Amino acid sequence: MPELPEVETVARILREGAPNGTLPLVGRTIRSAKVLWPREVASPTPHAFARRIAGSRVQSVGRYGKYLLIGLRGAGDGADALSLLVHLRMSGRLEVVSRSEAFTPHARLVWLLDDDLALRFEDARKFGRVWLVDDPAEVIGKLGPDAIDIKYEEFVSRLRTRFGALKPLLLDQTFIAGIGNIYADEALHLARLHPLRTADSLSEDEAVRLYAAIRQVLLEGIAANGASFDWVYPGGKFQENFKVYGRTGQRCPTCDSPIRRIIVTQRSTHFCPVCQPPAG
Repeated sequence: MPELPEVETVARILREGAPNGTLPLVGRTIRSAKVLWPREVASPTPHAFARRIAGSRVQSVGRYGKYLLIGLRGAGDGADALSLLVHLRMSGRLEVVSRSEAFTPHARLVWLLDDDLALRFEDARKFGRVWLVDDPAEVIGKLGPDAIDIKYEEFVSRLRTRFGALKPLLLDQTFIAGIGNIYADEALHLARLHPLRTADSLSEDEAVRLYAAIRQVLLEGIAANGASFDWVYPGGKFQENFKVYGRTGQRCPTCDSPIRRIIVTQRSTHFCPVCQPPAG
């Protein structure tokens, strides 16, 4: 599932375009929307979704946690602002393409744009979701602070109210938004913290290390355009820098010990037993 760096990369391409010639979405007018898989639209109804978004102009593209936030201005003078939110889930891909390329076998929603372009949402596994709302807080209001924007003081303050293991905590989007399995494992390794250490057991120095490690791996992931594994999210290079994730039995680049894999709350978790001891 795309995590913060992958979603940020998609947002950047939609905002600015890409070197391969992909045009930006910002500034485009949405002529109409074609809902090809109704369950992909979480809110409002598919009919109301298509009606409300028609004629709107794309003002901005941003991100919060793992959500894409697309700011719209409705059609007509004095029209209200709208927010289009997209969660890519496991297989979602959102791209500006020519209209001739819009209707593929896995296209679930297509927004027809001006200049013979289209915004295509492909989603082979049909888990992605789209919302059209007046206020983004209707969808993301219960999330914790964005993982790349949270300040150290707020991070520590939130950490001190939690008592569970670190790995599930980092995956909890109400605690901090944007981290998934890959970047949680990489951050914990960089911070030299065992995934089953409890939040309340961390010293001040360990909390500093964890905060810094989260920021570092996320920023490195963004710089590498995220991590790619297959056709779902192509173009990323961060997988070339993995220290522990997916490297079971391989040597830790820090101490040369074999990387171990355990299951934590039904998620594969990778760590170095030497660099990340069970106790501090």
